[in-house]
Amino acid sequence: MIKRLNISFLIYFLGIVAANAQKPIIQTKYTADPAPMVHNDTVFLYTTHDEDDAEGFKMLDWLLYSSTDLVNWTDHGSVASLKSFDWCIRDNGAWAQQCVERNGKFYMYCPIHGQGIGVLVANSPYGPFTDPIKKPLVWQKEHWNDIDPTVFIDDDGQAYMYWGNPDVYYVKLNEDMISYSGDIVQLEETPLHYQEGPWLYKRDGFYYLAFASTCCPEGIGYAMSDKPTGPWETKGYIMKPTHKSRGNHPGVIEYKGSSYVFGLNYDILRLETDEHKERRSTSVAEMFYNSDGTIREVPYWAENSMRQLELFNPYRRVEAETMAWGYGLKTKKMVDGGICLTDIDNNEYLCVHGVDFGKKGASSISFSSASISSGGFIEVRLNNPEGPIIGEIEIKPTGAADRFEMMSGSLKPIKGINDLYFCFKTNKGNKTFNIDYWIMTEL
Repeated sequence: MIKRLNISFLIYFLGIVAANAQKPIIQTKYTADPAPMVHNDTVFLYTTHDEDDAEGFKMLDWLLYSSTDLVNWTDHGSVASLKSFDWCIRDNGAWAQQCVERNGKFYMYCPIHGQGIGVLVANSPYGPFTDPIKKPLVWQKEHWNDIDPTVFIDDDGQAYMYWGNPDVYYVKLNEDMISYSGDIVQLEETPLHYQEGPWLYKRDGFYYLAFASTCCPEGIGYAMSDKPTGPWETKGYIMKPTHKSRGNHPGVIEYKGSSYVFGLNYDILRLETDEHKERRSTSVAEMFYNSDGTIREVPYWAENSMRQLELFNPYRRVEAETMAWGYGLKTKKMVDGGICLTDIDNNEYLCVHGVDFGKKGASSISFSSASISSGGFIEVRLNNPEGPIIGEIEIKPTGAADRFEMMSGSLKPIKGINDLYFCFKTNKGNKTFNIDYWIMTEL
């Protein structure tokens, strides 16, 4: 992924990490425009995808991640792309989407810059997503304002879709969620400092419209109303604009009794360069409300600390692409459609945060791995990448990079709660093995 480090930013970044500051939650890919959805006690996070070589916006598909603790995230890969729409003639422009559930189906609203907003549907939040109408849901061909849709279903069952840059529009969606009734409405008064990226939701009787505000840099602003169609009164910032990040883009959820705001920054890019490129990363922070419904300002992402909502259970099959931190690593689709960890270089590592080894402790660990050659090892360490080694597993050659076999090793007794680190070692060059999943055995 990123190998050339910006030393000055790295010193700053490691300093805030050591202070338990909030890091971008995805490091194996560049992700932007976070659109979280809560379903079955899990957060499904749909994002756009900045390509690793992007200078400006180079966005071809939409990605999915999931978590139940908001610290460790599992990569599910690309769930839709520009190729999901047969009518799409563009080879770039997969901009900010949102997915919502209704009546057991999942609807993803996808803008294609310059070709309107399409809709996809699936029977599962993981997809596969298909195009039910074979045309844009909305496309005002006289301009290119049709971007960044947000969809909200009110308590009475009426669904609304807002979108737009620089103007704000909305329609009332029909119950089928793939058509709308009435005309496209443009707000007569755009909220103060509105740029793009609206996010519509309701809480305690108030309607909220969060949005990317001011530019540039962008913060996250918000407006409130007593109706889903406005008029909207701008209240201020959820997160003020700051020179620490050029852009931002909100997604807001209620989860396990608390409120969270997702947004974006360039903190992973800054590990490589100070030059501006559109390679963004997603972060999340807890958000608090005042008694009158207004929102308390949230400090910049790196100035927050994110509490883990539940401890991590290691005694099950854990996908290798599940992590709190994995800078420098990559993930890719496997032949069987799953995801594996790849691009593993010597001295890189993966962290799973807040692992509960229990009172008995762990005795062994097995990795489903594929290797083209010998010379690969995984050091299992606790609490930091130079922490105590509790096990070392040799990754033996399997004959092909996609031929996975189980590699096992014993562990020194581990009890209680620790951060788990897999530190990768190769003595015959980089990228010699891939990992599909791991399983830990309890004493």
